Amino acid sequence: PISLLGLLLAFAAPAAVFAQADQITFHKDIEPILQRSCQSCHRDGGVGPMPLVSYDQVAPFAGLIEYKTAIRDRAGAMPPWYVEKGIGIQEFKNDVSLTDEEIAAISTWARSGTPKGNEADAPAALVFDDSVKWTAGEPDLVLVSNTVTKLAGTADWWGEIDSMLIDIPEDRWVKSVEVVEVNDVNNQADKGRDTVGGAYIFHHMIWGTADLDENGNRTGPSLAWPVHEVGRNADIFDEEAGRLLRAGSYLVSDSVHLHSNGRDTDAHLEIGFRFHPVGYAPKFKDAFFNAQGNGVDISIRGNEKDQELHAYTTLTEHTKISTFEPHLHAPGERMCLEAIWGYNVETLSCVGYDHNWVRGYAYADDSAPLLPKGTILHIVGYMNNTETNPNVPDARNWQGSGNRSVTNMFIDLGIRVTMTDEQFFAEMEKRRQNLNLGPNDHVVGCPLCLLPLVQPLGNASASQEPANDVALQGAGQ
Repeated sequence: PISLLGLLLAFAAPAAVFAQADQITFHKDIEPILQRSCQSCHRDGGVGPMPLVSYDQVAPFAGLIEYKTAIRDRAGAMPPWYVEKGIGIQEFKNDVSLTDEEIAAISTWARSGTPKGNEADAPAALVFDDSVKWTAGEPDLVLVSNTVTKLAGTADWWGEIDSMLIDIPEDRWVKSVEVVEVNDVNNQADKGRDTVGGAYIFHHMIWGTADLDENGNRTGPSLAWPVHEVGRNADIFDEEAGRLLRAGSYLVSDSVHLHSNGRDTDAHLEIGFRFHPVGYAPKFKDAFFNAQGNGVDISIRGNEKDQELHAYTTLTEHTKISTFEPHLHAPGERMCLEAIWGYNVETLSCVGYDHNWVRGYAYADDSAPLLPKGTILHIVGYMNNTETNPNVPDARNWQGSGNRSVTNMFIDLGIRVTMTDEQFFAEMEKRRQNLNLGPNDHVVGCPLCLLPLVQPLGNASASQEPANDVALQGAGQ
């Protein structure tokens, strides 16, 4: 006869085998996540405070990794990518964020004893070299600034760095630009300030390119380029716009701010440009930098969260938004971007904000908002001036506008391109084809993309509002 113990063992054995096969382990499940989203900084010699490459390096920090990844899209989260999931457009270039499943896997692994697993399941180890610091890809041209020194505990410094010659044989169109600080700080050996500012001494650099005479004076206006700030990622321009880098011109700074990071530090900046091929001609006008915001009447009350700031602008030309870049200061917690077209109000993006990591978010090519002229863009800033915000030094204080981190800015510094009617209609048709759109689909950020599919021009009512003229013209193309 079969014993009760035998029955229990018989039923228990498959369950045990299933549990073991389904177990979340470091090599099979966690290591690939770290390679994709963490190790470019968290490696030997990287800017991260600890390397997260081997099992022995990662396991002691499992609880901290679980905590930081669970923050998701608010200040303090790791990796530093703050786009809110489930709201607006979700497709971005160079997106290092984690999925809900990956966050859950990290939590399960940390809470189940950090099983190592089978080394045969491990992905091939990444090879780290100097190119790792270039997140948008290896540059075609790198300019290196003069070295500056900031002593521990000294006051902030504002000034300029030396100009740098653009030593290329011909003008080139730039597809991306990235500014990286290189210094002698060993973040894994000694400790400075507790924020990411402890890893750097350059708080920001406002810069451009210009022609100089033999005395180093500018002979005309400068062409502005994206501001470099602490924790900033690469700026990626529209593939069919770009920015022109002129041979023989100079990179010039217009405002450099240095701060102490708690250690005597020598540092310089490296500016990496990626070029379009020789002979490239942009389809659209130059990519330009939006500065939509309100810096005049900011009033942030003390000891109060969920305070809102609002700013509006009307597009005077058809526009593709390439990037969304919220810029707030210490009490800033999140920013949302809305597009208002007629009676339709659509949220394009909501992004958490961490003043230690100033991020720009480049939309994927088939997700970048395509907005007709007349669209109203609305940005909303959410401010938390309470003790729950660790970036605020004293939440009792009222705060107004200003350049310092303890005063406030409220700006979207994203990049846009403008289009003619013909270009705008062509872009919408390309979007329809690339996404295989049908009349029942919906595209966030493209209010007119589906109009030719649902309302042919011949059936359009003559009583349409003037604001819909562009839509009707587009349907007839």
